[in-house]
Amino acid sequence: MTHQMDSEFIERFGGYQDGQLAIVLYPEFTALDVFGPHHMFINLMGERTLLVAKTREPVISDTGVYVTPQLTFEECPEGLLVICVPGGTNGTLRAMQDQATLDFLRVRGEQARWVTSVCTGSLVLAAAGLLEGYQATSHWVVRDLLSEFGAQPVNQRVVVDRNRITGAGVTAGLDCGLEIVARLRGNTYAEGVQLLSEYDPQPTLNAGTPEKSSPETVRMMRAMFDGFVENVKQVSAARLSAKAAPAE
Repeated sequence: MTHQMDSEFIERFGGYQDGQLAIVLYPEFTALDVFGPHHMFINLMGERTLLVAKTREPVISDTGVYVTPQLTFEECPEGLLVICVPGGTNGTLRAMQDQATLDFLRVRGEQARWVTSVCTGSLVLAAAGLLEGYQATSHWVVRDLLSEFGAQPVNQRVVVDRNRITGAGVTAGLDCGLEIVARLRGNTYAEGVQLLSEYDPQPTLNAGTPEKSSPETVRMMRAMFDGFVENVKQVSAARLSAKAAPAE
């Protein structure tokens, strides 16, 4: 169920300055990485949640669902309250090497109040130089690779370091989004958003992290992403090589 909160709630907890939150789209982003936090964000009264991409053309997600951006990078306002980057696999790798995307994140990230990501979106932030010297998390398959970009990997579902908020894999976007709501509005307001969403996960199975999964399951899933991990390492090596190259 998605709708705005009623007037009584607004009157009790309102009185905030208007602001804008932007979620960045790129081809083959993970759909839940976007829609988890987006669901939490749309319940922020007085704020506007924007979907932003390189162009206004519909952007395909990893599930084949097309999402139409509201604004291009050039049209995106400055001084955002929040900028959020979703993850993915091959799409993430391309985003990590796309200069227009990295330049946009670098500029808007330096201006934003909160710089955030879900899943491997933290790799894109890291490639843009926005996590250097910060604690951060990512999907467990690549979390440790954040150190190759100057970040300090932390094995937590949501990591907050100064104005950087990063979420772990996929479903952690719900937790990350709720954390952002709490930072903007306080715990009581965030509890209202959580209750409205009836966000009370009770999975049938208990294998949501490597620590809780069997070794066989971990090996199977890690092997599926061996190629992705190697590609991330190559992107990191190329970035370091470019930084070390003498200026012409």
